[in-house]
Amino acid sequence: MKKWIYLIIVTALVCMFFGGCNRQILDLTYTFNKAIIQLPNGEVIEGKVQSWKDYEGDQLQIVIDGTTYLVHSSDAVLIGG
Repeated sequence: MKKWIYLIIVTALVCMFFGGCNRQILDLTYTFNKAIIQLPNGEVIEGKVQSWKDYEGDQLQIVIDGTTYLVHSSDAVLIGG
């Protein structure tokens, strides 16, 4: 009986580990050199990416030339290479 309880607990923990909170089991590092961002006023910013971060909810924080932009992912293109 104890084995079944342990098996159920372990199975539940594994399921939470694999599917919980938009987390990845294998963390892959993506490198992008260039970004093109469209701002709400229509201005387009293009430049070398110093750093970037992906937030849950489709938001990206991108630093170009020392300026930090928080944009929706549909308004940004990250280019690797």
